[in-house]
Amino acid sequence: MQQTKLAQDESLSITLNHQLLPLEQQRIDVYMSLPNEMGISPQTLDEQSYFHSSIKTRSAYYSDQLHLPLVRSRFISAQKGQQDDYRVNLNLFCYQIKMALDLDVKQALQQRESEEFYPTTLELATQTIALLKKLRRNSPSDQKFKSYYDNADNYLSWHVEQSFLKILAKGPKTSEDSEIREQLLALCQAENDYRGTNQYNSKTTLDDPNRITNKMRLLQRLIEYGVVFKKDVRHLNKNLKRAVRGCVTAIIMAFVMTLVLNARSSFTEVTIVLVALLGVIYGLRETFKDDITQALWRRIQQGLPKWQHTFSNSATKTKVAKQTIWLEYIKASRLPPIVSKQLNKRRQQNKLAAQLLHFRSETKVIAKRFLPGYDEIQQQITFNLTPFVRFLKKGEGRLYTSDGNKISQQGVERRYQINMVLVQTQKDEQYIQRFKVTLNRSGIINIEAMNKSVHKTNKENK
Repeated sequence: MQQTKLAQDESLSITLNHQLLPLEQQRIDVYMSLPNEMGISPQTLDEQSYFHSSIKTRSAYYSDQLHLPLVRSRFISAQKGQQDDYRVNLNLFCYQIKMALDLDVKQALQQRESEEFYPTTLELATQTIALLKKLRRNSPSDQKFKSYYDNADNYLSWHVEQSFLKILAKGPKTSEDSEIREQLLALCQAENDYRGTNQYNSKTTLDDPNRITNKMRLLQRLIEYGVVFKKDVRHLNKNLKRAVRGCVTAIIMAFVMTLVLNARSSFTEVTIVLVALLGVIYGLRETFKDDITQALWRRIQQGLPKWQHTFSNSATKTKVAKQTIWLEYIKASRLPPIVSKQLNKRRQQNKLAAQLLHFRSETKVIAKRFLPGYDEIQQQITFNLTPFVRFLKKGEGRLYTSDGNKISQQGVERRYQINMVLVQTQKDEQYIQRFKVTLNRSGIINIEAMNKSVHKTNKENK
C-alpha cells in the first residue's frame, strides 16, 4: 500500500497526496483535535462553510518520474493524430515539465551551502534549456495547432524565468559563485527576450504585474486540459433534508391547527384576546420550527456522506474516479479505538479539552486503464487552516530575563497545537499516523510526524 503523504503547502494550508491505480479503492480519515481555546465549534464554523471555502480536491495523471532528467517527450507532432490528440499530449508534456521544475526548485532551495546549491541549480538550468529546445523543435505550422502551442510555450517560458529568478532571490549569495549567477540571469533574460520576439504578450499586459500574473494563471489552466480531471460536485441527502423539513413542518402545523381550532371553539366571537392568542401560537411556530428542524437534521445526518465528486477527463469526457466525502464534528465516544489510542499517547499537558472534526474521503477509480505511459493518478486534498486562526491572538505578553544587574525583555507569540490523526484504509491494511501541527495567527510553524503503525483491519477499527 502506497502511504498518503501529508505536507505543508502554503503558510496556512496542508495537503494530502496519494496515488491510485485503475479500479482501485481507498479510504482516508483525518481526525482533527482542535483545542477549545481556539474558539472553533459548530456554532462558529459549520462544516458546510468550511468544506466549500477551505477544502479543495483535485486529481490528475501522475508519473513517479517527476524530475527534469526523467521527463519524457510525450507530445506528438502535428502530422499525427487528431487535434485533441495533439493538444492532450502537448499538455501532458508541458504539465510534466512544470511539475518537475517546481519539485526540483523546491529541493534545490533546501540546500543552504553554496558549494552544493549552485552546481545543482546550474544542472537544473541545463536540463530545462534542453527540454524547452525539444518543445520548440516541434513547433507546428498548422494554425489549428499553433494557438495551443503558443499558449503552452508562452506559459512555460514565463514559468521558467520566474522559477530561476526565485532561486536567485532566495538562494545563498557568495562572490565565488557570481559566474553561475550570471549564467542563470542570462537564462532568465533570454526567456524574456524570447517572449518579446514572438510577441506573446502586449506591452499593456507586461507593464501591469497583476495582468501578466492573471494571464499566466489562465494559461496554466489551459495546459491542464486533459491532464487535470474536471470535477463535478453533487450534494448528497438533498431529498432527505427536504423530507425532514416537510415532516417537521407538517407536525408543527398539525399541532398549531389543533390549538387554533380549540381557541376558536372557546371564543364565540372574534375578540382582542382571540387575536392575541392566535398571534402567540403562530409566533411560537415560527420561533421553534427552524430550531427543531436543524436539531433533528443534525441528528439524522450523523455518519452520512455529504458530498460526491465525479472526476472526468476533460478531453474525452470519460469518468475516471468518484470521491465521496464526509465532514462533521464528533464526540470523543465516537472515535475509533485506534484513533483514541493515538491521541492518548500525547503528554498529559497536551490533553486539553478540544473539538473533534472528522473528515473522510472514499475514492473509487472507475477507469480500467489510463493514458499510455501513465499507470496511476494522483489525488490531492488541501486543507486551508485560515478559518482556524480567525479568533487567535497575534501576540501574548512579554518575556523578561536577567543578566546580572541588567534586565531585558522581548515580545513572545502565542502558539497553538492541532493534533491530526491520519488513517488510510486500503483493502485489508490500515496505516495510522499522528501529526502535531503547531501554528500561530500568521502561519504554520511546524508539522511533526509522531507515532506511525500499519496493521490489518478488522470490524472493530473500521
